[in-house]
Amino acid sequence: MAESAARPGPGGRDADPGPDPRRWKALAVCLVAGFMTLLDVSIVNVALPSIREGLNTAESDLQWVLSGYALAFGLFLIPAGRLGDARGRRVVFMAGLALFTLASAACGAAQSSMWLVIARLVQGVAGGLISPQISALIQQMFSGRERGRAFGMFGTVVGISTAVGPLLGGLLIQAAGPDHGWRWVFYVNLPLGAVCLLLAHRLLPDTPSAGRVRPRDLDPVGVLLLGAGVLALLLPFVQAQQWPGNGKWLLVVLAAALLGAFVAWEARCTGGPTHPVLDLSLFRLRSYWLGCLLILLYFAGFTSIFFVTTLYLQSGLDYSALQAGLAVTPFALGSGAAASIGGRLVGRFGRPLVAVGLTMVALGLAGTALAVHWVPGGGAGWAMAAPLLLAGLGSGLVIAPNQTLTLAEVPVPRAGSAGGTLQTGQRVGSAVGIAAVGAVFFAQVGTEGWADAYDHGLIVSVAFVLAALIVALADVGADRRGRRRERKERTDPTRSAA
Repeated sequence: MAESAARPGPGGRDADPGPDPRRWKALAVCLVAGFMTLLDVSIVNVALPSIREGLNTAESDLQWVLSGYALAFGLFLIPAGRLGDARGRRVVFMAGLALFTLASAACGAAQSSMWLVIARLVQGVAGGLISPQISALIQQMFSGRERGRAFGMFGTVVGISTAVGPLLGGLLIQAAGPDHGWRWVFYVNLPLGAVCLLLAHRLLPDTPSAGRVRPRDLDPVGVLLLGAGVLALLLPFVQAQQWPGNGKWLLVVLAAALLGAFVAWEARCTGGPTHPVLDLSLFRLRSYWLGCLLILLYFAGFTSIFFVTTLYLQSGLDYSALQAGLAVTPFALGSGAAASIGGRLVGRFGRPLVAVGLTMVALGLAGTALAVHWVPGGGAGWAMAAPLLLAGLGSGLVIAPNQTLTLAEVPVPRAGSAGGTLQTGQRVGSAVGIAAVGAVFFAQVGTEGWADAYDHGLIVSVAFVLAALIVALADVGADRRGRRRERKERTDPTRSAA
């Protein structure tokens, strides 16, 4: 662990082989920065109605405020991880943090919906620069049990940021007023970002192996093809209300062509001088490609829940931002509570545990839709608390256990690339889900009303979750067939010899 001995500071002059005494302070800086980037995924949901009124924002722009951030975040995760390894993690971390802080200021100062969407895209790029440096710095600064403890603390921060996002957003809007309170949802990042930037320069270690980076190390062609393909896929859904006619669906064909070109390019790069965004050799592992597909589908359903729920509560039932934040908190609390349990049980139960979690999420979302009908009006927020809690408990049995199972057979030298690809799938899934669910939701609002629009949106979310469940059951079935085949080979020597 030569790198873990490196003293923080710009000079990198320390040669002490022992662990740095300030590594826990450096970790705190990383965790605060990670909290900021993940908080901006959930905190903005309760601000959407205020943004809609304040900037006269179209439905499609509201979707881009969320899905644009997720897409930009996901596309830059893997190239940013490589850039940090090559140029120095502290430098890239600080650059991302500075850009994130400036982009947050631009979001808060937005005077039009286009301004806000562009600022959110930049904010997503900055989040993508920061996130991979955190896990890499933890690996650099810690070893043994300390590393497990540090990653555990990071996992806790991930859960807390999801749980407190809607509540914090509601409190800020309540305190500053609905007209300008949404701006403080972004401005809250400014003091945190400024302090973190100063402390990062002082506490974070250099990367001893840092050197020059070549453009081909970042695979710009691959990033461009993947981004263009996903963008072409999102556009007809996000712009469904603004672009009449069926011609827009031809973009889905273009998306398929671009994504096919992306896979072909990545296959060409594998084993060559260009480092591909996607290591296709990893997808020879059944547990890996099934786990990536499962989490992409799950995030498409899971992330969109908060989007349509907060819009329904605030715009349809006249809840305040704080009331809407409180109403969706049971999901986040259930997810946080079950995550630690799932981490302990996954080694014993494997993929069936994930299947159980997905079943709970689907049942919880179906129960939420029923609750809206059984208790219409202002009491709907209370009625949906129990089914959202069930869905949240199920979610805690999905995300972390699936990550453990997906990466279990990945060789250690490729663990970083595998983890980055998995995170990219999560963010792309979020962007696709928000686009698809939002398109159905807004299409129904004008004709059927908010309650029916919410039902239709939840149906699409449940469909994504059920698709993820089918993937999980396919993996469970394949495992069982494999074990039966092994038992037959052990009991029938002639079959084994054949």
